[in-house]
Amino acid sequence: MKLSGTFQVTEKAPNRMVSVVVVAGANFREGFDGKTGWSDDPQNGVREQTGLELEEARRQADFYHSLDLRQLYKKLTLTGTEKIGDRNTYVVEAATGSGDPDKMYFDTETGLALRVVGQHHAPEGVSVVQEDLDDYRVVDGVKVPFTILQTTAESAFTIKIAEVHHNLTVDDAQFSKPAAQ
Repeated sequence: MKLSGTFQVTEKAPNRMVSVVVVAGANFREGFDGKTGWSDDPQNGVREQTGLELEEARRQADFYHSLDLRQLYKKLTLTGTEKIGDRNTYVVEAATGSGDPDKMYFDTETGLALRVVGQHHAPEGVSVVQEDLDDYRVVDGVKVPFTILQTTAESAFTIKIAEVHHNLTVDDAQFSKPAAQ
């Protein structure tokens, strides 16, 4: 069965993020307002994130994530090289100090991230998520992946980016935890 939906991410420096996924008419929202991580979905409603889930949200919300790896992770270790498709990559283990380390795969020629493997913490438990990044395009002088294949043990789906906008005015209230309904 193939499901389709929409996916929108809004980010604001230095550490605000909100994502909205709509699949089969169901809304899944997740955000970080600079201090508080939250999620809102049909199964769990609005709730505040804690523990490892909050740490994960904080890392994901870092607008300069690619530049802040040394601040976001306690230890970065080059563990070798691996091939992804026809590309050679450097494999970097990124340890947070709690939980299993993330693994990042960087193209040896371009330096672009081609794959990220990490844990996703949720009320239902922990799952390993693999994101394969592809179709990089230059937007306002920045290379952005326009295709992301996200795979877990339970599912796989492809995110196709339709458009990217930089330097928009975004109200901080957009990132705040919504009131419980």
